[in-house]
Amino acid sequence: MHIQTKSIEFKADSLTEQGSFSGYGSVFGVLDSWDDIVAPGAFTKSLQSLASKGRAVPILWQHDTENPIGVWSDLKEDSVGLFGDGSLWLDDAPSAKLAYKGMQSRAITGLSIGYITRSADYDQKTGIRTLKELDLIEISVVTSPANDEARITNFKSRIAEGSLTERDFENILRDAGFSRSDAVAITNHGFKSLLQRDAGVRSDEIKAVFDAFSIAKI
Repeated sequence: MHIQTKSIEFKADSLTEQGSFSGYGSVFGVLDSWDDIVAPGAFTKSLQSLASKGRAVPILWQHDTENPIGVWSDLKEDSVGLFGDGSLWLDDAPSAKLAYKGMQSRAITGLSIGYITRSADYDQKTGIRTLKELDLIEISVVTSPANDEARITNFKSRIAEGSLTERDFENILRDAGFSRSDAVAITNHGFKSLLQRDAGVRSDEIKAVFDAFSIAKI
């Protein structure tokens, strides 16, 4: 299974001098740029499993598994989404200090979950995928709620698990600045050929495509 990511904007109003803060790592019922909706209760089984094993969810810096900067506690689902209390390891992790300064100055504004999809429904008519059960792996502090690296990770994961749709591909092009008609035309010509070589798609190749899209619109 492949780990995917989803980001939301975080307001650091609750950030303390000790590096503690509270916030939502994920919100329910909101359609994102991938035409995904996280359903209420999507994290229930994962949180129960973590609790039974006595495991805590780490705070990572930019989804880097080799760079933990803190720990989450009291993670729970409410009517809005997945809420928790975070604690940065300011005395022990250099990147935690960077994250703290960025959050404090509001230069760093994103929280992003790393997860594995266990159950999802896809609506062929609307192109919307409802994520019904997710395994929570980590929640990161990220520079921005939307960034190319997260898009690349999700892009590769969608290809690998066979859930990348034409609408997803169109959304990538629309995000890059193409009109709807241009995005549809490019998708019709390039989407199938991309899927046919999915095993060999590398992050640098996908980034090159994103960069090319951006340059083409300058």
